[in-house]
Amino acid sequence: MSKPAIDRVILIVLDSCGCGAAPDAARYGDDGSDTLGNMSVKVGGMTLPHLQGLGLGHLTTILGVPPVAAPRGAYGKMREASNGKDTTTGHWEMTGLQVDKGFPTFPQGFPKDMIDRFEKAIGRGTLGNKPASGTEIIEELGAEHLRTGKVIVYTSADSVFQIAAHEEKVPLAELYAISEAARKICDEVPIARVIARPFVGEPGKFKRTYNRRDFSMPPASPTVLDALVDAKLPVVGVGKIWDIFAGQGVTENVHSEGNDDGCARTLAAMERVERGMIFTNLVDFDMLYGHRRDPEGYYRALQAFDAFLPRLEEQLGPRDLALITADHGNDPTYRGTDHTREYVPILALGKKAAGRDLGVRLGFYDIAQTIADGFGLTPRPRGLSFLQAVT
Repeated sequence: MSKPAIDRVILIVLDSCGCGAAPDAARYGDDGSDTLGNMSVKVGGMTLPHLQGLGLGHLTTILGVPPVAAPRGAYGKMREASNGKDTTTGHWEMTGLQVDKGFPTFPQGFPKDMIDRFEKAIGRGTLGNKPASGTEIIEELGAEHLRTGKVIVYTSADSVFQIAAHEEKVPLAELYAISEAARKICDEVPIARVIARPFVGEPGKFKRTYNRRDFSMPPASPTVLDALVDAKLPVVGVGKIWDIFAGQGVTENVHSEGNDDGCARTLAAMERVERGMIFTNLVDFDMLYGHRRDPEGYYRALQAFDAFLPRLEEQLGPRDLALITADHGNDPTYRGTDHTREYVPILALGKKAAGRDLGVRLGFYDIAQTIADGFGLTPRPRGLSFLQAVT
């Protein structure tokens, strides 16, 4: 280990906030996707003064958010090296891993023998078993679920086994136990995530809750989070970070209920964690607006995050490094309801970051290398540090 150059990293993931189709987007059926750019046109232009000041307008053409002459942050964009466009691969890669073989997906639903085993394990029947929008499938099958007690099983273009159940019909503890049973079956495939999707309400007025939990495969090899923990540094996961890493390399799990709560809990963690890492996922961009193809809602969420940025900056010390990025795209103007294969932003706030162009990074794992470099840890197997440009 060398002498640390930083005391803290605050890494905030704007879940799904892509900034233009990746070079291989056509292979994923996503040519022409651009979450920020296309959305800005759809809503008639966006006003995001603080993100603009960090350099966001330099990354793609965003109506209403042009480049600025003197950004107060460092700015660049990253191309995903892993095979995929999902939450797991994106987050794992930014902590230093590369997933060369994509996790399996099930565009025709799960095999009958797999569903039979699942039903036997949980003692309940199932409904659905198809790719679907989470909000649409509970409207379609929610009433039958309430009548029969069968749980709703569905998937998407991601490697996910999703289980929806009404909180009054299937108590949360049971839903989580059902998801654990599914996780054991999915480990054999292997499917990246089992997601418990509780909802409340009545037919025509069903609403998913923030009691969602992800039951993920653990990372296949140690990440930079593990290296931080080995160095006796805390790693605080805000939002679904703990779930994405199956708790591996995360010393504290902070539950959040949406973007605003996640931002508030990030600030609260900064007040008590003087050294280490705070790793936040803001899920609403993806869950509420990207998948639901709601550009207006997505824009409102971006405005709220933009308004939060001055409070974040006020709490940053001279040896802090704040990084803002995304794990994939989810263009709300694009066809379908799935993630899109895009570049993602990398915006940085550090003592030397102002006006620095980080260029196009060839892997999300440059974040992991920068974190390792900053804390004086053993270099990661892959990635190029941009620490000297920002601290």
